[in-house]
Amino acid sequence: MAIEWESVIGLEIHCQLDTKTKVWCGCSSDYDNSSENTHTCPICLGHPGALPKLNKKVLDYAIKAGFALGCDINKESKFDRKNYFYPDTPKNYQITQFDHPYAENGHIDIKFSNGCEKRIGVTRIHIEEDAGKSIHAGEETFINFNRASMPLIEIVSEPDMRSSEEAYQYLNLVKDALKYTKISDVSMELGSLRCDANISVMHKGSKKFGTRVEVKNLNSFKGVARAIDYEISRQIEEIENGGKINQETRLWDEEAQVTRIMRSKEEAMDYRFFPEPDLVRVVITDEQLKTLKNEMPESKIAKMKRFVDTYKINEKDAEILSNSIELGDYFEELVKTSNNPKLSCNWILTEVLRVLKDNNKTIEEFSISSKELGEIIILIDKGAISSKIAKELFHIKLNDKRSPIVIVEEEKMAQLADTSEIENMVMEVLANNPKLIEDYKIADEGRKPRVIKGLMGQVMKASKGKANPKMVMDILIKNL
Repeated sequence: MAIEWESVIGLEIHCQLDTKTKVWCGCSSDYDNSSENTHTCPICLGHPGALPKLNKKVLDYAIKAGFALGCDINKESKFDRKNYFYPDTPKNYQITQFDHPYAENGHIDIKFSNGCEKRIGVTRIHIEEDAGKSIHAGEETFINFNRASMPLIEIVSEPDMRSSEEAYQYLNLVKDALKYTKISDVSMELGSLRCDANISVMHKGSKKFGTRVEVKNLNSFKGVARAIDYEISRQIEEIENGGKINQETRLWDEEAQVTRIMRSKEEAMDYRFFPEPDLVRVVITDEQLKTLKNEMPESKIAKMKRFVDTYKINEKDAEILSNSIELGDYFEELVKTSNNPKLSCNWILTEVLRVLKDNNKTIEEFSISSKELGEIIILIDKGAISSKIAKELFHIKLNDKRSPIVIVEEEKMAQLADTSEIENMVMEVLANNPKLIEDYKIADEGRKPRVIKGLMGQVMKASKGKANPKMVMDILIKNL
């Protein structure tokens, strides 16, 4: 009987905090939009005698991340030195938190398509500093220290994930939770979110984990999933062919879609952690926790549930509307004007998001306000314009400052609701289509609606889409 295998996956996520200054000094954190090595000082360059001081905003943001991921916040924590030499580490050590982090015992609940849920544990979150940036040019390497001492939090999961799908969902949920707190833009493309994966395999049902391999250089969420799938297959094949898995660090080659060895356990550094002598212990008060708790926004999960319960929209639509705080706010403001949650939801998911995607814009940059779109929906509900005319109005409004009502009046877009005029159109269409009338008479009940639809299309075309569809339908059926 073939052996069944099971994978064990844990993720380490580094999130860059969006503060205006660095973690230990007053240097600007705008490191990408500046000339090289201009946002530096003796503190972030590690000059002798220069003393670091913790940025209070960094601690506040870190605590909010802990709240968002359901962690216990430790009232006392400390900083440590992680000692290693690398050219882009100016001090030859990194200030981090080793054995006493500020947050522990959190969780993220992922949901499967069958409705079942699984809790993924968050072991700890700790504060640390980023390194500089190495720029390789041919045989030379240049160092830009603008990024050195940028504030980071590292989120370490429990090894609770069993597939790339679970890891992918966990990553997205962590990203959503952090994005809602506005402590970071959480972009892997921009480098403010980075992820390393720890992967091992074991016999299904075993209590003993296999040898762990760490995979780095993961630059997208889909890249994380692909690297996990490859590494699982590689490890299983290696063991089944009589080999063994070595504890090592590997790099993901996105182009070749394979992992490659970076260093083995024997080559791993002894970081010689010891308490950071230049920083006092971190003490968090009850008052500080209470203040930050009150500043926490509604979570994405809570907002989705509220949208489903309050506005009676489905869960999938609620998830899309909750993708950002701003999009959710736009929807709720729209409903206040339109008083039609279902139609408001449909317009955002179809027309609004399509325009934003085509123009690479955010909802904050959208040219039609929630009030103006609400007025368009009210015109539809009142029967003043048809759905087809509403789409034309929407496209005019994208580049027109006039109100929807004024545009409808001045462009003569109002829906035709004159009974005699519509009846004349209907009679003309019927007179020109004796064959369809005959088909209607002999058609069974299942085919009659198709004949009516064809006739109705001709009437709507004759009215240039302005005729009231319900009136057209009623008059058509009466005359047929």
